[in-house]
Amino acid sequence: MSSGRKLVFFGNERLISGLASTNAPILSSLIEAGYTICAVVVNNAGTTSRNKKPQEVVELAHRHNIPVLSPNKPMDAYDQLASYQADAGILVAYGRIVPQKLIDLFPFGIINIHPSLLPLYRGPSPIETAIVNGDATTGVSIMSLSQKMDAGPVYRQIEVHLSGNETAPHLAASLSELAATELVATLPSILDGTLQPTLQDDDAATYCHLINKADAHLQPSTQTAQQAERFVRAYQAFPKARLSVFNHDIIITLAHVSEEPNDELAIKFTDAYLVVDELIAPSGKRMSGQAFIKGYKK
Repeated sequence: MSSGRKLVFFGNERLISGLASTNAPILSSLIEAGYTICAVVVNNAGTTSRNKKPQEVVELAHRHNIPVLSPNKPMDAYDQLASYQADAGILVAYGRIVPQKLIDLFPFGIINIHPSLLPLYRGPSPIETAIVNGDATTGVSIMSLSQKMDAGPVYRQIEVHLSGNETAPHLAASLSELAATELVATLPSILDGTLQPTLQDDDAATYCHLINKADAHLQPSTQTAQQAERFVRAYQAFPKARLSVFNHDIIITLAHVSEEPNDELAIKFTDAYLVVDELIAPSGKRMSGQAFIKGYKK
């Protein structure tokens, strides 16, 4: 149980870029476990989703009468956060660098959820990168936030085996649920001082980059079909895998690899074929590959 511990929550829980929605499992679990959430701090550049709906953490905070802060810079909220005298901060996809002075405000610092097995994939796109690289495992790290990106010591890691069929939105959702359960299980031992974090091996660190729209374009002349299929799954939410077919730019939402050109929408890559099963056409309509052939092939 929480034993009356007070927390401040930072972030929006969207572990991948472009995620349409989240049920905010981590914040929900903390509330259900009896922790006092003094405030929810959101990046003021992202307090609403792309369809202009308030983010789910904001709606959840309002339902539980939790103050929502959206400072232009994290330090702008320093005095208000100091007044809460919270034991720790919890950070999940905040999207801002948090100054050390603000981290030091909390006796137990800020505890960060990072969706990789650190020091692997420090940075903003670990879920997408694990899929693109065809990794057999990934996981969740519960760590102590530091000024250096994702370099703080780690309290606990939970490994997850991958099937090779995951999309980024589905993997993000499953890792969020896992993180919610494991954070609630781990927090008591962090807050009573019995669990101390372990330093990361900086020499073993790898990094992932901020994904942009340029990453979305598939390259049949240089990519293997397997690489392209991984891009489709990794970038399903954002920036969405794109290709020109029959002189039309399409977004590929579902595809598979074939050794033979056994489909009219089988695209030759360096080693094999990527068969487009589902796509978003130039009209914006989602359709099957066969429906696209009927409507767009001339």
